Amino acid sequence: MATPKQPGPPQRVLRIGAMADLHCSKGSRGQLQPLFARAAELVDVLLLAGDLTDFGLPEEAQILAHEVVGLNLQFVAVLGNHDYEAGKPEEIRQILQEAGVKVLAGDSWEVLGVGIAGTKGFCGGFGRGTLGAWGEPAIKQFVNEAVNEALKLEAALARLRTPNRIALLHYAPIEATVEGEPREIYAFLGCGRLAEPLSRYPVNAVFHGHAHRGSLEGKIGESPVYNVSMPLLRRLWPDRPPMRVIELPVEEGK
Repeated sequence: MATPKQPGPPQRVLRIGAMADLHCSKGSRGQLQPLFARAAELVDVLLLAGDLTDFGLPEEAQILAHEVVGLNLQFVAVLGNHDYEAGKPEEIRQILQEAGVKVLAGDSWEVLGVGIAGTKGFCGGFGRGTLGAWGEPAIKQFVNEAVNEALKLEAALARLRTPNRIALLHYAPIEATVEGEPREIYAFLGCGRLAEPLSRYPVNAVFHGHAHRGSLEGKIGESPVYNVSMPLLRRLWPDRPPMRVIELPVEEGK
């Protein structure tokens, strides 16, 4: 259970919270602000791992933007598949960034010596079930999207020079954190191609959402992978905020 931030000497750790699948809708006004206010008492940075809106509408993004304003909390996010539904992801990103949310799309951001690499990711399957780029052009285009998202993640990770690093995704990079979902839809919840750059550039933690009925955690090498989908966390942690919290040391002098 996370404990409130304590006043006193300068911090030597950065407290990072992560959640996903907010699905902010036109009826969500006033519903998320109490959760964010509680998060501000517990952490310094809140990562939002996609599906920030329900139908990808700018009106929904405006409501979410209103919920985050005025809090003593740094927000860093990636978009999810729902945020693309209306074909207006750039508008969603712009609205949120104007409200102070740093929205990553294949790029990185540094907070007090902790580097965060973020991209949406894509589906495609895991292990022997990973779809290959063979056959019809539509299949090749589908696979190419997953490859491009993995390359974006790799480029973002390669740019980081911080001693501590985090990867932020919407889609799952490993099968372990989608277990609990119907096996028939595993391939639509993530892609093992996303794990390849994370094997080459190890991180302190990977956060993703999308798998509402998946499992809480797994690993890529020694890097923990956390599924922070809010429906999952609310079901498994009914007596605590639906947020995974980790602590990382802050560089001296930061």
